[in-house]
Amino acid sequence: MEAKDENPKVTSISDQNSLEEKIEGSRSGNTRFRDNLKNRFSKLPNRNRGIYLLPNIVTTGALFAGFFAIVAGMNGEYVQASFSIFVAAALDTADGRVARLTNTESDFGREYDSLSDLVAFGVAPSLLAFSWGVSTLGKWGWAVAFIYIACAALRLARFNTKEESKNFVGLASPAAACLMGCTIWVWSEFMGGSVSMGAALVVASALLVAGLLMVSNFLYYSPKQLKLKDRVPFITLVLVIFTFSVILLEPSLVLLFIGVTYALSGPFVYLWKKSKIRELGND
Repeated sequence: MEAKDENPKVTSISDQNSLEEKIEGSRSGNTRFRDNLKNRFSKLPNRNRGIYLLPNIVTTGALFAGFFAIVAGMNGEYVQASFSIFVAAALDTADGRVARLTNTESDFGREYDSLSDLVAFGVAPSLLAFSWGVSTLGKWGWAVAFIYIACAALRLARFNTKEESKNFVGLASPAAACLMGCTIWVWSEFMGGSVSMGAALVVASALLVAGLLMVSNFLYYSPKQLKLKDRVPFITLVLVIFTFSVILLEPSLVLLFIGVTYALSGPFVYLWKKSKIRELGND
């Protein structure tokens, strides 16, 4: 009888090598497929990623203050509307500091803050001035109100797309909004009554100038230059106390004076530097 093979399932070495190559090729193909899917879907936004709550709560507060200023202005409560703009400015300053202190800065927070600023410092002061009496100018009134809102939007867009520097390029939108709020606050506190054509023209001119200063290239001092953690001379604390005391005497007038001074500081510094350059050129 002929001897039978003990294990007929055993394959040759060449067959084993070819089988291993096929398996390895299949594995590499699956790996490439998974990598392609991973690269493709990694570019999509992560919809399950949450947001930081604390700084966005502060931003929401600023947004609500701006909305309240709009409603109060439409209802004829101009002092409350002006005060709400100041509250929005304070909260706008706080949300950025909170995000930096708690290390919760995000792209979502920056975009949300810009939209809040447009409402609180663009739409709110413009509609406040329009409801107060600029509307009496007819088409010129709403045209000036729209120009202010457009300038505020352009100012915020430029701020988001340019690198930060020590100084503001153009009047900051919170400063412009507080300036308009102070103007109407002073009128409501010391003048009152029906709005005359002359008063409407003055406020409309201030609204237009404030809007144009926001999109100008004048440099303005930035509060970010203040280093509160550093030591300062003792006289600095005395000046701070004196400033607060003066503000408490006549808040509306003092704040209006500060706002006008700050708004005019940009053109003044520009003209002063230009005159110095001319003097050096003549020498």
